Amino acid sequence: MKHPALAMLRGTVTLAVKGESVEAFINLLTDHHIPVWNVRPMGTRHAEMNLLLPHVFLLRPLLRRTGCKMHVLKRQGLPFTVIRLAKRKFFMAGLALFWIGLLLMSSLIWDIEVKGNDKLSTDSVLKAARQEGLYPFQWSFCLSSQDKLSRALMQKLPEASWIGVEKQGTLVTIQVVEASQPTPAPLYSPRHIISKADAVVTEIFAEQGRPVVHKNTRVKKGAILISGTLGDEENQQQVVAKGEVKGLVWHEYEISSPTLQRSSTYTGNSHDRLYLVLGNRAIQLWGYGKIPYSTHKTTVEHDPLTWRSFKLPMGWMTESVRETKIQEQKLTEAEAKMSGIEGARADILAKYGKGTKIMSQKILHEKRENGKVYMKVLFEVEQDIAEELPLVHNQGE
Repeated sequence: MKHPALAMLRGTVTLAVKGESVEAFINLLTDHHIPVWNVRPMGTRHAEMNLLLPHVFLLRPLLRRTGCKMHVLKRQGLPFTVIRLAKRKFFMAGLALFWIGLLLMSSLIWDIEVKGNDKLSTDSVLKAARQEGLYPFQWSFCLSSQDKLSRALMQKLPEASWIGVEKQGTLVTIQVVEASQPTPAPLYSPRHIISKADAVVTEIFAEQGRPVVHKNTRVKKGAILISGTLGDEENQQQVVAKGEVKGLVWHEYEISSPTLQRSSTYTGNSHDRLYLVLGNRAIQLWGYGKIPYSTHKTTVEHDPLTWRSFKLPMGWMTESVRETKIQEQKLTEAEAKMSGIEGARADILAKYGKGTKIMSQKILHEKRENGKVYMKVLFEVEQDIAEELPLVHNQGE
């Protein structure tokens, strides 16, 4: 049986049951709807199992009926932790004072950061914020909502077109957007458009400049496609060549694709551990016990406390242990070939950008060896072949 919900909060007990009728005792547990898990037979007259703490008090009549005896091996969960801590009163009082102090410190605004202001001075923004009750060492619960603060600051600072207020822990960020003039267009030097690969031109569109090649023209790498030089030898003008040129390019791939594919997937089961971080030490607060998974992956999230732009040497750390399992999938030779070719096609489309089309493919050579399919594949690809070349004085075409 799986672990009951909130087992660690309710408390769990590991029992050792001995007697002539251990099996009958386990059947009685099922008949009385008492959840039990991790049942481990230790012999014909001995078994170990886990139960919830409230259900332990219901076992005496069942033990008497079957003639079995029980012995507690292990206690886990919140109720037992509370009992242990209750015996250490001074420790609990110090821990309570620490949490109260930490809560009060985290409820204060320690720093205010202003971003995005060029014309507006930071002091004027902070002065307007103080008038609205936003200033360092102010209580967070005394502040108005972030939307109200944003509207109030925009009324006090008409030079800003938009102001946003964002609170992250003890830091408040005021983001200012000022009215700005449109950015002037960048200046370009004269240039040619050349081919960046050996290809056959399929499309050419010259927005500016003089096209040198035509559709279905075979070009070499580095050949000029759109010239940035206009006019004849006596009357020349150099411009910034602009346009789009596409061509057929051939790419040869050597592919190896396994017929047995392994992948790791999450089962959905997880075990979390919570730590209090003090300097270089981490004190575990929650999630005690051994990891119950044979294969797993662990992720760690650290959330330090901050003051102004500094990170304090304390905070929280959450460690999530997620159960994984290895899945194996056996592919036929045809499926392995298709998987390898699809991977190569995806690589081509990602490498050569938007508008790339794979026109055809041809397997030049293939063999099967050591559980893998090896192939040499030639792809015919329509892609952008245009590349810029700065125009040098008296450069020929």
